[in-house]
Amino acid sequence: MEEKIKAVIDEIRPFLQRDGGDVQFVDYTEGIVKVMLQGACNGCPGAQMTLKTVIEKILKEKFPEVKEVVGI
Repeated sequence: MEEKIKAVIDEIRPFLQRDGGDVQFVDYTEGIVKVMLQGACNGCPGAQMTLKTVIEKILKEKFPEVKEVVGI
């Protein structure tokens, strides 16, 4: 499952990188995906919205077993 999640995150990364940000997969345990926002995304006021409305939404659509995406 982790490899599938990483592959989807790799598809999302170019969109964040265009604005100077990035996202890195950290862990997947019991339906919770942990990621680290980097670059311009780290500390950005819109980071939480990016995390939930983009990354979490896409992962939940592709993998119903994903319950939540959290940033660390």
